[in-house]
Amino acid sequence: MERKAKMMQVRTDVAVKDRYVNMSNALARGAQGLSLSQKRIVALAMAHTDSMPAKDLIAGAAVGWKVRLAAHEYAEAFEVDADTAYRQLKDGGDSLLRCLWQTVSEGKKGAVITKGQWLSLAEYCKGGGYVDITFHQKVAPHLLALRGTFTMYKLKQAAALRSIYAWRLFECLQSWKTKGRWSPDIEEFQKAMDAPASCLKDFGQLKRRVIEPAVKELREKDGLLLEWEPVKAGRKVTGLVFKFRPDPQGKLDL
Repeated sequence: MERKAKMMQVRTDVAVKDRYVNMSNALARGAQGLSLSQKRIVALAMAHTDSMPAKDLIAGAAVGWKVRLAAHEYAEAFEVDADTAYRQLKDGGDSLLRCLWQTVSEGKKGAVITKGQWLSLAEYCKGGGYVDITFHQKVAPHLLALRGTFTMYKLKQAAALRSIYAWRLFECLQSWKTKGRWSPDIEEFQKAMDAPASCLKDFGQLKRRVIEPAVKELREKDGLLLEWEPVKAGRKVTGLVFKFRPDPQGKLDL
């Protein structure tokens, strides 16, 4: 008999913005392939799983798990109007069904690339003001913090971001939070940011379209003291170095 995904029960004792979003370091540093609205949906859903009982998380890992996302809650979390919230939830849920996550690990014979679906099901009711999404069971090890090394941050630390590149950079930095330094090679950075094709061979475009706007937004909205510099071999940029720490006078406690 087929086991059905279980609906996660939403916490009511903590505001959604103050709940934590968890994901494996491998996923935080990997190509997620998500737009801003899709990223918001995943993050809001993960905030709902914060501090869930272990038995519910284990059940979700086995068969997938369902989360109900209300438009009014999405609107409050990301500071958009109700109509925009429902439209982004509906459209984002639909498109997430076609999105794949990706991680890269080291195997005995070289890099192992793993890809999988984010969702197995998306349901919405016209006029209902909510969307139900069911995460695929294969993504569970990367989202449910059952084991391994995880990146963790409060939803409010990313909710104000308006650029997917800023959000992606934020997560990558958070995955290196204990060191306060991230030194990716240029290919690793491009993949982690899901950089546009036009930026892959043109560092000037990567700098203007991805790095500088993302760094600027994280400084302004997350109170992050963040500096970066390119690493060069001759005239060619081969990598990047990001050094970061929370601003003691900043708005958010990172």
